[in-house]
Amino acid sequence: MRVALVQDWLTGFRGGEKLLEGFAILFPDADLYTLIHVPGSTSDRIERLRIHASWLSALPGVARHYRKLLPLFPSTIERFFLDGYDMILSNSHSFAKGVRVAPGTPHICSCMTPIRYVWDHVDTYLGRGPKRFLATPFVHYLRSWDRKTSTPERVTGFVAISQAVAARIRRHYGRDSRIVHPWVDTHRYRPSGEKPEDFYLLVGGFVPYKGEALAIDAFRRLGRSLIVAGDGPSRRALEARAPANVRFVGRVSDERLAELYARTRALIHPQEEDFGMIAVEAQAAGRPVIALGRGGARETVVGTDAGGSSVPTGLFYERSEPDSLVAAVQEFESQESSYDPGAIRRHAEHFALPRFHREFIEALESFMGPLPELHRRASQIARHDG
Repeated sequence: MRVALVQDWLTGFRGGEKLLEGFAILFPDADLYTLIHVPGSTSDRIERLRIHASWLSALPGVARHYRKLLPLFPSTIERFFLDGYDMILSNSHSFAKGVRVAPGTPHICSCMTPIRYVWDHVDTYLGRGPKRFLATPFVHYLRSWDRKTSTPERVTGFVAISQAVAARIRRHYGRDSRIVHPWVDTHRYRPSGEKPEDFYLLVGGFVPYKGEALAIDAFRRLGRSLIVAGDGPSRRALEARAPANVRFVGRVSDERLAELYARTRALIHPQEEDFGMIAVEAQAAGRPVIALGRGGARETVVGTDAGGSSVPTGLFYERSEPDSLVAAVQEFESQESSYDPGAIRRHAEHFALPRFHREFIEALESFMGPLPELHRRASQIARHDG
């Protein structure tokens, strides 16, 4: 198959790029189209693809200020007209699915979410004041564009990364979708075999919906040690007002992050995620997760409320408020010794690469018919991965 992959942008190696890496492994000869490419910002597997970036990529300072170019993204992605391919696979949380495709070419969208800042998180990003009022015409435009580029004429079929995202696709686009949970590199994250150290871990993205401020306020009250890894637009402001028991370590290497996962008492997961790779990564290291009980976390973490023979891998709190998180941490500490790192690790292994490839190919077949060569390719990868 001659395959074209489409990604919103390549400016770092976060959840969307980790999902893309799974496609790069399955389609190592694919062309990759994107709005903006910062060379070296992703993984070697992605960087080895033939990457075609839009004209925006050549603008000075684009690596730091690409978010300010958002009004240009819809028209720019539509300048790509992809012809001569057997399949187009867009990996989209915003604009990638808007690419134009030659008639008769299957276009499958792996949807991380409909554009969150114009649909489900408008209040979080824009508030309800003057900023929201001024942005309203553009929000309406983006919603219209988003629907227009989601019709069967533009997208053959959707694959959602979670039940939560499938519900949003149905609500905003009126389309059904197949659900395939993303993969996590479970080889990279492993239990240490030692007693955890006396700190909690938060891995932040520092954009409005991530909930770092709530977690910091909760730990201000708790007085417990919290290490905050990661970087993003609001990091400096949050760090400036953080209490002494909350330590920011910035963006860390994969090796350092794996070490932090393995050593922490528990991961703090205060956001409503579309899926939540970070929660699975922590579980791959054998560590429990204290999570807001909404969105993808409900599909990746086994809570103490699961019942039956399910072995808990974390616990949930229900209100996005500091008091609720404080109570959850205290509840966790009262039962901390009951969590089994080996069982938590085994749960995370359900999200490994072979399962992802197998299920995603089955989803493709529901739109395109039998793909025996892809199954053989996935089997080869699985043997090597094992």
